Amino acid sequence: MNATTANAQTPHLATDAPHAVPLTSDYCPRLLLVDDEPRLLSSLYELLRDREYTLVTATCGSEALAQLNRLHFDLVLLDLRLPDMSGHEIMDFMNGKGIDADVIVMSGDVGIEAAIGALKRGAYDYLRKPYSREELLKTVENALQQRRLAIDNQRIAQRLENSERMYRYLVDSSPDIIYTLNHEGHITFVNDRAYQLLGFTRDELIGRHYSVLVHDEDQERARYVFTERRGDERASRNVELRLRCKGNGIERTFSNTLMTIPLNAIGMHVPDTEHMRDHVRHQHYGIYGVARDITDRKRAEEVISYQAYHDILTDLPNRMLFKDRLGLAVIQAKRKLTELAVMFVDLDRFKLVNDTLGHVKGDELLQQAALRLKDCLRRGDTLARQGGDEFTIVLPELRDRQDAKVIAEKFLETLQKPFDLDGHQVHISASIGIAIYPSDGETIDELLRHADIAMYQVKALGKNGHSFYHNSMLDMSHQKIALEQALRRALENNELEMYYQPQVDVNTGRITGAEGLMRWNHPQRGLLSAGEFLPFAEENGLMLPISDWMLGALCRDLLQWNAAGGEHMRLSLNLSPQYLDRGDFFEKMRGALARYGISPAQIEVEITENICIRNPLYAIEQLNKLCQLGVSVAIDDFGTGYSSLSYLHRFPIHTLKIDQSFVKEIHDEHGHYPVILAIISIARGLGLHLVAEGVETATQARYLQANGCTTMQGYLYYRPISLTDFITVLQKQEAGDLAPQVLHTAPSMVAIQA
Repeated sequence: MNATTANAQTPHLATDAPHAVPLTSDYCPRLLLVDDEPRLLSSLYELLRDREYTLVTATCGSEALAQLNRLHFDLVLLDLRLPDMSGHEIMDFMNGKGIDADVIVMSGDVGIEAAIGALKRGAYDYLRKPYSREELLKTVENALQQRRLAIDNQRIAQRLENSERMYRYLVDSSPDIIYTLNHEGHITFVNDRAYQLLGFTRDELIGRHYSVLVHDEDQERARYVFTERRGDERASRNVELRLRCKGNGIERTFSNTLMTIPLNAIGMHVPDTEHMRDHVRHQHYGIYGVARDITDRKRAEEVISYQAYHDILTDLPNRMLFKDRLGLAVIQAKRKLTELAVMFVDLDRFKLVNDTLGHVKGDELLQQAALRLKDCLRRGDTLARQGGDEFTIVLPELRDRQDAKVIAEKFLETLQKPFDLDGHQVHISASIGIAIYPSDGETIDELLRHADIAMYQVKALGKNGHSFYHNSMLDMSHQKIALEQALRRALENNELEMYYQPQVDVNTGRITGAEGLMRWNHPQRGLLSAGEFLPFAEENGLMLPISDWMLGALCRDLLQWNAAGGEHMRLSLNLSPQYLDRGDFFEKMRGALARYGISPAQIEVEITENICIRNPLYAIEQLNKLCQLGVSVAIDDFGTGYSSLSYLHRFPIHTLKIDQSFVKEIHDEHGHYPVILAIISIARGLGLHLVAEGVETATQARYLQANGCTTMQGYLYYRPISLTDFITVLQKQEAGDLAPQVLHTAPSMVAIQA
């Protein structure tokens, strides 16, 4: 819906001038609906059209400003996000022009800043999209009702001279406290609303000094507003006060109905007839005013303010408040010439708990961990949640580094105790980095960055510990950044390459397949194995683009395989858990195979058994899709993880690979190696194909063959070789020129395999 269409569907009075119109019972309120989403604007219009309102629409900020300049509106329903300006800017325009219209803000923003900005600009209410029909209608009616009440209060002053009875009726029916004081500050009149809000009857208040109602801390401000003396003009003061309630000690805050904040007091003056001949003078008669209970609004503002600076889950200070407190601590340490410590705490194994038990249990773990950490701190220390499973701590006024070390050790000790999550006992630890002011940095950002670097140093050394920052760590951090940048360039400059390690049927000596292994032709360091850079890629979010590249490279290489006679061989590719978790992996695989004309039967996807426990139901779903496509699945490094054998039975597995760590233990072909025998027995019982990895000696090969494993890969047969060399081997095998080949390789020549 564009602007022309919207206005055509919602008739409005084009000839009206933008002047104030009394909102009486027989007056039809005029509403301006502002939203750039046609569907939402149309729904809003249809919702309100039958409720005796005059409706005008606007689809952008400029349209809204034009309507506000031309017509008077009682209420504006305003979307914050418009194509040409924000709703905040429209509210600023209205406030600058003095346009008398209430505003209800409707926004999809989840951030607290949008709500605070709207309330500060005087919005009547803030509705977060999507809102319910009943909530909107109730809010609109309440806003218009409040407008009616405000105008009723204006009418009170106009009727005072005509009818004391009407005056009493209207005043006592007012939702606000209306009062008068004499020139000495004694209460001369108060309406019934005072009893409803404060618990004092009119008789209890008449004749008493206003100070009996004012909180002790606010007496000075009350004196300022109630003792104004200016005889030549009306004196008006506005202030926010806390008033006492009778008996229960509850304090309430009141505000003037016509002002954004507070209690309103206006001086009452009458002409002094004795001095009229010389010049007009006025005699101070007293004060009248209006007070409105804004306790709920103040409480809501306090809640909003609190949530802006605290983490909702743990109730700890958030990152913003932590930086404020750290900044103050740094100023004090600089003034007193003392040290302070900044800690960065990352919970180890939290992601595993979150993935296996779910986010609800993960949240409970964070709450319990936060309480334990807080119990270890001194008075004056600050614990904050940075986000996720990361916490920061500032320890001011250290005597020496030992103080920070003691608290870090308390953290580690308390976190090592088991956590009970509704019957699930889980164990976690923490990696803690510590930076000291001023030796490790004099600014907030330096201290946080260096504590973070020290924490990652602990993680690199095996987690579950603490470490103080040292300048050498910064060099290592720079090296990681350089490696990340170089790896990104490697993708752009085509520096990655696939190598292939043949899999041999030892009964025939023929190659039956190969495992694809990634290599990096580094410009300075030469050929790097996958183990030297893929773990880093996993940590830094590079695994997805690298896996995309690998999928395309393997398909292109397979075309050359097949041309060399390898169309009956199977290619195994290692699949990152991150890649499997991505929702579009299956579509990418299917699309690549179709694009290059590769048979799915030639592809075998290798997964680690730990994938099975991350999210087993999702993993089964994804792997079943691959199997339906015709791709087979192998479990790599079988026996090294923690997955249940029941999952192995449920997963669509075709191949088990015996990990090279088990094969390496074979030193006697007549020996007994129960783990290997168990894996062979499992594969035989489930009817699975079996491949042994890392076969390097003839003894290992004979033992495996004698016990039923006949497909092997390892340096005894072939090392990983480039595509060109692999095709040469295939061509020789097809031509019958390739005899079964055994490569005796010295241990010093063995490279890391992916």
